[in-house]
Amino acid sequence: MINVESQGRDATVPTHGYLKIDATSFQAQFDREPLGFHHDLHNLALFSDSAIRSLVAKFDAHPEDYYVAASAPAAGSEFFSVPRAAGGPSAALEQLDSGATRILLKRPENHDAGFRQLMNDLFSEVMALRGGLRGERLVRLESAVFITSAASTTPFHFDPEIAFFFQIEGDKSYHVYPPASLREADLEKFYLRGQVSIGQVDLKACDSTLERVFELHAGVGFHQPQNSPHWVQTRASRSVSYSFVYETDATRARGRARACNYYLRKVGMQPFKPGSRPVLDAVKAGAMRMVIPVRNRVGAQLRSMRAK
Repeated sequence: MINVESQGRDATVPTHGYLKIDATSFQAQFDREPLGFHHDLHNLALFSDSAIRSLVAKFDAHPEDYYVAASAPAAGSEFFSVPRAAGGPSAALEQLDSGATRILLKRPENHDAGFRQLMNDLFSEVMALRGGLRGERLVRLESAVFITSAASTTPFHFDPEIAFFFQIEGDKSYHVYPPASLREADLEKFYLRGQVSIGQVDLKACDSTLERVFELHAGVGFHQPQNSPHWVQTRASRSVSYSFVYETDATRARGRARACNYYLRKVGMQPFKPGSRPVLDAVKAGAMRMVIPVRNRVGAQLRSMRAK
């Protein structure tokens, strides 16, 4: 179990006053191992109860920007097997105490200027800790707000992006594995689809000794590396959390290199893991730049034909 309170504050790097991250640990663990930290986001007016209600109401007319679902019956449930809830996020917010419900508000920065400023400030802080993008190009930066009933479970999955997670209200147990715990073959199947979406993996196939549990409460957060499988459970009261994620041209290229490795593995080869041969990775990624979109279009056409 990870106790963030035990991490020292002497070497922290305060910038806007939001993040308090051990700089040495950040350099050692960034995008490789989960890392706990403290923050001050829970003190912002953006996350007051009235502000949350106002934000939720803005999403009702934008179904493409929210996801409302019941709690998963178990951590190992398939992510999209959990039924979505009827109605919009405002209705779900009023029903949090009567049933286990999960509300995801996607891209609040597109609906509230305060959230755009917050996201940009936090990203600037992270880049200051990292030393900038180091020649990479930012291709995606967005945030999310999670509002969840007590005793609710988000099932096991991974996300293809670098994430920073902040607990605002309530308590939450966040079970996370380092990205190295995933089999390359599973990652290759996911990146073959060329999607920025949920990655489904089997919890039972993961080495339980690699699991780390972050006990989160207001003012505590953690960094989640790209492709870190995880599942989450809220505790005795409503939970409000915030996160921001980003991708660069380099992280996207690693995904395309893995897609290429899928085909190499199919013909009996044992391809190098992305990162071990950067020049070869670039060749693989370039080769897949056209293949993935064409494959997706053909797959969509075939599915359409089967449905008729």
